[in-house]
Amino acid sequence: MDFEVGTKQSGLMDIEAVQRALNRSRASVYRYANTDAMNPNPSYDAKRLNPEFRKDENDLLLFHPNEVARFAKDVLRIKQVTIEVREMPKNQIQEVLEAILVELQAIHHCLKGRS
Repeated sequence: MDFEVGTKQSGLMDIEAVQRALNRSRASVYRYANTDAMNPNPSYDAKRLNPEFRKDENDLLLFHPNEVARFAKDVLRIKQVTIEVREMPKNQIQEVLEAILVELQAIHHCLKGRS
């Protein structure tokens, strides 16, 4: 089983990505997920698919690829699980932030050289 990761810019998997990776229905993925209507972040459950931290119950369920792989191996008993992390293409905001970082590092280096 291979996982392609790269949902949004975070590298986390949304429900559709988990559904494709596990070859299960959307309803099954929701049944596997460790969720609680009263608590957006229930305690870790080794028998469930544990989502990443959510600020409130309206946030999307996102899963770390390692958690999906653990669930596939330990709970679903899928023997061979491979995780392939693909770097998402950079967007314009990331490029600007990286340019700012380089500039700040140059300023820091220059100021450090003066003292």
